[in-house]
Formats: sequence, structure tokens, C-alpha cells
Amino acid sequence: MAEVEVAGVAGNPEEDLLLDAVYGAIQTRPGQPTTSTQLQADLNAIFATGYFKNVNFRPEDTPLGVRVVFLVDPNPLLTQVQALDTQVLPKEVIDQAFADQYGQTLNLKDLQNGVQRINTWYQDNGYVLAQVVDATQVSDDGIVNLVIAEGIVDSVTVRFLDAEGNPPEAGQDPIRGRTKDYIVTREFSLKPGDVFRRSQAERDLQRVFGLGIFEDVRLSLDPSPEDPRKVVVVANVIEARTGSIGASGGVSSASGLFGSFSVGQENFRGRNQKLRSEVTLGQRDFLFDLSFTDPWIKGDPYRTSYTADVFRRRSISLNYSGGDRDVDLPNGDTPRILRLGGGLRFSRPLSKNVFEPAIWNASAGLQYQRISIRDSDGDRQSQDEFGNDLTFSGESDDLILLQLGAARDRRNDRLQPTQGSITRFNMDQSVPIGNGSILLNRLRVNHSQFFPVNFLRFTEGCRKAERSVADCPQTLAFNVQAGTVLGDLPPYEAFSIGGSNSVRGYGEGEVGSGRSFLQATAEYRFPVFSFVGGALFADFGTDLGSGDSVPGDPAGIREKPGTGYGIGLGVRVQSPLGPIRADYTVISDDGDSRFQFGIGQRF
Repeated sequence: MAEVEVAGVAGNPEEDLLLDAVYGAIQTRPGQPTTSTQLQADLNAIFATGYFKNVNFRPEDTPLGVRVVFLVDPNPLLTQVQALDTQVLPKEVIDQAFADQYGQTLNLKDLQNGVQRINTWYQDNGYVLAQVVDATQVSDDGIVNLVIAEGIVDSVTVRFLDAEGNPPEAGQDPIRGRTKDYIVTREFSLKPGDVFRRSQAERDLQRVFGLGIFEDVRLSLDPSPEDPRKVVVVANVIEARTGSIGASGGVSSASGLFGSFSVGQENFRGRNQKLRSEVTLGQRDFLFDLSFTDPWIKGDPYRTSYTADVFRRRSISLNYSGGDRDVDLPNGDTPRILRLGGGLRFSRPLSKNVFEPAIWNASAGLQYQRISIRDSDGDRQSQDEFGNDLTFSGESDDLILLQLGAARDRRNDRLQPTQGSITRFNMDQSVPIGNGSILLNRLRVNHSQFFPVNFLRFTEGCRKAERSVADCPQTLAFNVQAGTVLGDLPPYEAFSIGGSNSVRGYGEGEVGSGRSFLQATAEYRFPVFSFVGGALFADFGTDLGSGDSVPGDPAGIREKPGTGYGIGLGVRVQSPLGPIRADYTVISDDGDSRFQFGIGQRF
């Protein structure tokens, strides 16, 4: 070889760079022999530098020997990289991935480094099916068009599994479930045409499982039969037993000898609707309670739910019991309140995105009740033993209520909150129609605030200094409630104060019965070990001096104090029904200590 030259880079802004790349890649040298195999290897090496879109060589005879001219066609200067037909990839991510290459001769090797950054961004953001499939489309003006398969959702389907979690055998018919497919698919925020995102799919599965009608929910991905670049999202579900039947019997002070029968279905007609019924037949009365709930009206875009119920309920009113003085009916019986009625109530989240927990929720309903006071034999009574009216009209009352409510929820966890707050507002406005022509307006507000703390170290995780507050779910929790009734007030509708869900240390309704009330609670909640927690609490409640403004003064004649407090400690045991609560009041203003039990947190 007499000479080795490079042609095709003269005048290029990066001529020196390109020449260095070629001469650094080839093995052919002047003054040394070469072969066609060696020259072909040089062509491959030049092309492998990534700077050239076309490479060739031309041998020429000269007086001094053979001259080899390597003919190269450089790539253009890179001016822009763009993605075609993408949905989720921001332009700034592309620009950041290739920013250090703009204005330089396009190098396909360096371009692949940028492509890898794009693929990494997809993976880091949960788009696990997305990847760049082609980056070779380069225009003469230096624009690179990336072809990206983002993993588009073709459809969302439901597959029912058997009780062991197995799909049907090959060739067998699909397992037919009771649940309608749309009950599952409407819980998916992933829709056909969306880019599959793992975290989004996981949240969708959690919502499906949260319906409470499946034993297990699993996700699988099948290729689309129409387009292999798309994916079919499959929710594999194992249905749970959602029906229940119960029967009981016994003797009670309210009904005498009685028998009770209940039927419930949590997935009525396969539509996730709740149907519950209970009938009690006793010596002295016939009671029933029937309710139907649709948690999401079919076709509604706002996740509106409704509950309809009819009932005939009998109970001992807290306003007519408790206190230091027993006041009964003229015949010596304890007053019992009988409510016959029904209602319809709608609720919906006030959120544009129905798949995210809503901060605000609203409700509205209408309820009718026919209310009367009865003795143990079921006979109607209108006055107590001192002649005080027990109903507003002196007979049976008709109470028609328009019920409005709103809630603002900023808790970090709906079941076991450690941070945030929830505020509820409720208003009941009666319509003065029927017996008693009652016109009342009842207002109530309930606010709870939660603060994460780390005062004590009981659990193993809490003993390790490097663990965060999240590993030790200790909370300072505060609750304040207040309410008042404007206008007419039937005595049985007064606010009752005292009991396991009010001022602990007092029996149910023993603090007071008022037209208005104020109640406050502070709790320190802490874990003891895996499923057992503890709490220190202080409760206070008062009727704000409004007890004597209730018709018949049910609290005053029973010598209820109107104000009370309690301080104590409790244990919380996690169970399938929720926390089982046992509280012991150590200090109270009436000087008594008391054990009380309940299900669920106090607030």
C-alpha cells in the first residue's frame, strides 16, 4: 500500500473528528501489504464508529503503488430527536436524554445511550411494557424519529378462577362467575387506549379487592390478538361467598320471648349491591329492618351511591333512661320508642377523578318516621309517671326529614389514621306535615385531627433507632363534636351524652340530654405488638346548659348532671370486624371507674 486516504469529510464542521475516527478504526497502513479481507474489516470498523451512514473503498494505481481511498458519508449534525405517536413521554425527557449530542455529528452508538435513558425513564415511572423499538429513522436535516411501543391497553377483561385459583383447562369453557364483568372493569382507571402502568394497575386491583366480594384478585397480561404491540389487561378473580343467613331466639325486656331471622347478600344479582333483611317476631311486637344499597349506580360517571330502607324498630331511648333517678311510665314500665318508617339517601364524592380517594363527599336524603312511645306490652303511652310528655304531639309523631351532609377527609389512612383530619357537617330539616307538624332544624359538626408521634418504643421495629415514625404508628388523636336543634324539639330527638362512644366512665346517656351539646376527646394511641395496641384517653361532654329546654326535661327529672368527664386507658385488638376496643375509666367526675367495650376506634 502506497497511500491511504479518506474522502467525503472535506468541509464538514467536524472534519478533524471524523478523520480521527476513520484513521483510528482502520488497520490498513501505507508501506504494508493488505488483502480484500482486511479492507472489508476496515469498512466494518469505520461503520462501527457510529459516525457514518455509508462506507466504501476505492483502490487506485499510482507510480508509487496502490492508493486506497475510503469513501465515507457522514451522518448529519443532530438537530432534534422526536418520538412518534407517544402518549406519556414528555418532550423535555427526550431533550435531556440527547442534550449533549445536539449540534454534533450524529453518532449511532451515542444515540443508543440516549435511547437507553428513554427506556430507563419508562421503567422508573412504571411503564414496564414500553421501549424504543427503532431509532434508525434519520432525516437529512439531522432529525431522528424514535419509534416507541409504549404498551397500549387494548382492553380490560375479567377471568373467573375456581376456588383453588386455577383457570379452566385448555379446551374447557370459561368459568362463569356470578359477578357482572362491569363491576370489575369499572374499577379500573386503566382504559383501552391508555399506556399500561404497573402502579396504576396495582391500585386498580386494590379497588377491586376492596369491593369485598372476592377472595383474591390477580393481574395478568395477554397479547392482543389484533395487534401484538398492544396488551389485554386481565383481572383474574376468585369469588367469595357473599350470602348469609342467621337465626336466633331468646327473651328480652323489649320483646319478651322472641325469634329473629336474618338474610343478607353482599353481591345481590352479581352487581355488588347489598341487600339486608332482619325480622324479629316477639310476644309483644313485630319488628323488621330491610335495606338495599347500590354503591355505584350503573352508568353514573360520578360514583353516586344510594341506600333505601324500610323499618320498624323498637328500643329503649337513652333520653328516657340513665341518671340518678329512675323515671318510668305510669304503669312502672321503662319507656320504649317505636319507629316505623323508611328513607332514601344518595351520596357521591365531589371529585373529578372517581378513582382517587375524594377529599370532599356529599350526601342528601329524605326519611319518614312514625314515632310512638310504648310500654313492654306494646301499648301506646304519651306521658311519664310525672305527667311529662314523651312525644311532641302527645300522641304518635310524624317526622319527615330532609337530610344533607358533607365530609372533608384528609386522613392518610381511612382505617388506622396517623396523620391528617376529617370534618363532617350534617343538617336535618324537618317538613311540618303530619301529626305534630314538627318544624326543626338540627345542625351537627364533627372534627377529628391526627398527629404522628414517637413517644414510646414498644414493638421491635420501634426499638431500632433508625426506624421512622411510619414503623411505629403512634398517634395523638383529637375529636370535637358540637350540635344544636333550632325550632321544635321532640324529647326523643335531643342529643344524648355519655357512653362508650361519648364520655367514657358514664353509662349510655347518663351525662345528659340537651338541645345543644359539646363533646371533646383526646387519645394517645400506640402499638404494643403485632395486632394489639393501647390508648390513653380523656373525654369531656356537656349539654351547654340546654337540658331544661328539652320538652319534658327528660335529663333534669332524671337528675343527669349535664356535664361530665372521664380519663382512662384502653386496649385495641385487631380482628376481622375491626379493632375490638376495651376501655377502663380510672378517673371521672362522678367518682366511678368503669369498663366499657366497643368495636372500632372511638373516632
